[in-house]
Amino acid sequence: MAKKPKKEAVPEEATPAPEAPQGPMLRVLAQYTKDCSFENPNAPESLRSGLEAPAINIGIEIGRQFMDDDTVEVTLMLRADARRKDGKGAEQVAFLAELEYAGLFAFQGVGVEEIQPMIMIECPRLLFPFARQMMAEMTQNGGYPPIMLEPPDFAAMFREELMRRAADAPTN
Repeated sequence: MAKKPKKEAVPEEATPAPEAPQGPMLRVLAQYTKDCSFENPNAPESLRSGLEAPAINIGIEIGRQFMDDDTVEVTLMLRADARRKDGKGAEQVAFLAELEYAGLFAFQGVGVEEIQPMIMIECPRLLFPFARQMMAEMTQNGGYPPIMLEPPDFAAMFREELMRRAADAPTN
């Protein structure tokens, strides 16, 4: 059997390690519940079987507060208002669920023109799955089927906010 010739180790030239890209960076410093409320004002009557399913109105708002240490608190405010007709045809509240779920965020390498979209789109997008789970658990623990909120289009919400601000701005 013929032996293969050994390859000699060729010393590699010292190459510097590539630097990490310095693009925009978003860090989640904390996530927390600011306020959580579930009201079931007509229980146990509202939980009887055979009642029609309540009509549920969902509201989503985004709040932001700039902190002194160059961080931003973004709050996702969710509200579910469920109503149905009672036996006499009058509308009554089945339940009311409200949640304020917030995160503390730090930004690095983000330009002034990029900061608002990150605050109003990316931060809520990161918070939403946790808030969604909490709303589902709240309604289920209240005796109703869990509300499984569809992920909102935060980019569209941001565009609507910009258009509303432009319409409200005084013209010269």
